[in-house]
Amino acid sequence: MRTTLFAILAVLLPVAAFAQQGRSRDFQTPPDAGKALPSKPAARANPCASFGPGFVRVEGTDTCVKLGGAVSVGGGYSSGR
Repeated sequence: MRTTLFAILAVLLPVAAFAQQGRSRDFQTPPDAGKALPSKPAARANPCASFGPGFVRVEGTDTCVKLGGAVSVGGGYSSGR
């Protein structure tokens, strides 16, 4: 029984060690260190400029929007006479 167990371990240990060698990684450098980063596209003219200043294009669509708003304050006084 003991001899059979040692025989099995003697066969399995080198196989396991060989399998681990194939999966070893260098954690000091990232896996994509040699790849070039994607470049940003060249800046294009604002396609929404024809609508007027302040219009911007919604990403992923052909829609142009302009956000704005206003605030007003009113006041009054009455003397009661």
